[in-house]
Amino acid sequence: MRITQVKFRQNSPRLTAPVFAALALSFASAHLHAQVSLSTVVELAQKNSATVRLAQADVQKAASLLSESKDAFIPTVSFGSGLPAFPEIGFTGSLPTIWDGTVQSMVFSLPQIKYIQAARAGLQSAQLALKDAKEHVALDASTAYIEMDTVNSELEAVREQEQNAARLVTIEQQRTDAGVDPLSGLLQAKLTAAQLKLSRLHLETRNATLAKQLATLTGLPDGSILPDHSSIPEIPAVSAGEAPISTPAQDAAEAETKSKLLVAKGDKEHLWLFPEIGFGAQYNRNTTLLNNVGSYFNTPHGVLPADNFSAGFSIKVQLFNMGLHAKERESAADALRAKVEAEQAQQQNDIEISQLTASLRELDAEAEVASLKQQISAEQLKSVLSQLELGNGATGTPGAPPQLSPTAEQQARIDERQKYLDALDSGFDLSKARLNLLRALGHMQDWLDELHTK
Repeated sequence: MRITQVKFRQNSPRLTAPVFAALALSFASAHLHAQVSLSTVVELAQKNSATVRLAQADVQKAASLLSESKDAFIPTVSFGSGLPAFPEIGFTGSLPTIWDGTVQSMVFSLPQIKYIQAARAGLQSAQLALKDAKEHVALDASTAYIEMDTVNSELEAVREQEQNAARLVTIEQQRTDAGVDPLSGLLQAKLTAAQLKLSRLHLETRNATLAKQLATLTGLPDGSILPDHSSIPEIPAVSAGEAPISTPAQDAAEAETKSKLLVAKGDKEHLWLFPEIGFGAQYNRNTTLLNNVGSYFNTPHGVLPADNFSAGFSIKVQLFNMGLHAKERESAADALRAKVEAEQAQQQNDIEISQLTASLRELDAEAEVASLKQQISAEQLKSVLSQLELGNGATGTPGAPPQLSPTAEQQARIDERQKYLDALDSGFDLSKARLNLLRALGHMQDWLDELHTK
């Protein structure tokens, strides 16, 4: 690397600032496209995802609901004052106080215990839903990242094809001008070059779309992510024959069902005539300021005591309440709906596993075929190059194949790169299907754990 030395004169301050600005811009542009590992992309996508942030908010809400349900057994303490504003006239029935304090709490309630258990199951459901949201974002980010890495390799191969096609056009032009080949050969070479140009444009558009998608997922500037192929771990070749485990989405649905069932049980226990026991205590500091309420009571000297305190337990039994009956039917319907939705989610996941397994077998076979075709094409290219260099060894022999023309090399190179592109496409389709099957089988976390160790 050549290092350029720049000298500044002390009497040229106007030159210094622009040069430093230009140097800063050059360094910024040099680092605009940097290799970012797949694990970093996944972490940024999970932090930037609106779905994950919404799931985190649901976890916070569920934790607050659990705390709120427990707090029913924790005493609440309140203070107040009832100072009069104007002189009272007559008997009002209330005692003006300098200040008063009240303590209240629930002591025993079977329904409240069920509500606490329901809130705990709801929190578990929200946490599992958060895990599922993170896995979903990780799947999207991984798929886009692997696809961009594949597209970059395909772009390199297509550019090589274009160079070979340009040489092919040049050779055909010379052979056509010399009358060796017909014009159709030149036109076919130009068509091949045009088709390869179109393929490159398609890949560039696809690459730009993936760059935008990754920028949206991660929050990084558009086009600033350059995939690092070495950071992509090998995707295990799982199959539906392996024992599937429950996915976070299924566990979340089951926990939500449990929560709804516990709420329904709690509402039903309100109708079982079990008592609810509460505790309360109250203290008043009365005042005779602007009132003579004490004269209305039969006490010595017509004076009420300034300090007053009371405490006791309250016992409440629901004998008849149509509102509770309606609420119990409502919560039972919610529990039934949650159960049906959980069963539906399980059935859909089973169908997805079956479909992915079937397509995975086909994609695996297609990838094998594409790989073999690429290997055969590479061997054919070697044979063409060898014949062009050494000849076919049978010149002048009756029935011998004709000597290859210079166009054969470029056509063989173009064909070999095309088979390489087909192999890359098949490999990506196979990787994508394997990732989706990993998630459907509940093994996505294993992939993420391996990803973070790369």
